[in-house]
Amino acid sequence: MYQDVIIAGFGGQGVMLIGNLLAYAAMEEGLNVTYMPVYGVEMRGGTANCTVVISDEEIGSPIIFYPRSLIVMNQPSLDKFHPRLEKDGIIIINSSIVSKEMVKEERGHIFYVPANDIADEIGNIKMANMVALGAWLGATDSISLDSVYKQLPEVLSSSDPTLLEKNKEALLKGVEYVKHAT
Repeated sequence: MYQDVIIAGFGGQGVMLIGNLLAYAAMEEGLNVTYMPVYGVEMRGGTANCTVVISDEEIGSPIIFYPRSLIVMNQPSLDKFHPRLEKDGIIIINSSIVSKEMVKEERGHIFYVPANDIADEIGNIKMANMVALGAWLGATDSISLDSVYKQLPEVLSSSDPTLLEKNKEALLKGVEYVKHAT
């Protein structure tokens, strides 16, 4: 088993958080993982990205030039990383922010997920990142949703059961959205 993903968006959209969560969930399943965050000087508002590599074998490098999958939360991230996506790769696009008309090239298997809108329906637009991660989980079947659920308290650093349940709901909504789209 091998999967990699570049997760990218504006600083403050929780890109690093879901990358970290995915890495912990993969470790929960006994897989090898690398997690490489890329912080800009701007932190909030500027672009941010991270790379997660998951494998059942040793990982030679955390650097991915041609990713198998992408989660893009904004237009600058789409413009930067979509041209590098493997031919048959998977891309989750936050269609609440990036319209289909802005996609310059039909490369890979594209899933347009209105992550902000779905998160807003749940009650907290900040959970758009969880919706997007759920969509990625549903599209790739790389890591189980249960493994992600188990790691939520560790990554969120919260014991608030309401917050944890809302994040679980956001993840599930993302999985369901992609499953119904295919």
